[in-house]
Amino acid sequence: MVERTVGRADLVAPNAENRYRVTQADLPLCCPMPGMYLWNSHPRVYLPIEATGEAICPYCGAIYVLEDATP
Repeated sequence: MVERTVGRADLVAPNAENRYRVTQADLPLCCPMPGMYLWNSHPRVYLPIEATGEAICPYCGAIYVLEDATP
């Protein structure tokens, strides 16, 4: 479950989870993702997930799994 931050119901707290499921619609993948608060997170980094279907953020260690990866 993604934790919502008080004050803005439309933004997700960054690093609220350590595993995120993403789809092709989320590409190009970056951490923190759009829609997350940025002020208390790390710099945005783009993650190559297309080749393996999984990526780990070098800053926070969040694991991203591509749900609809093509074989």
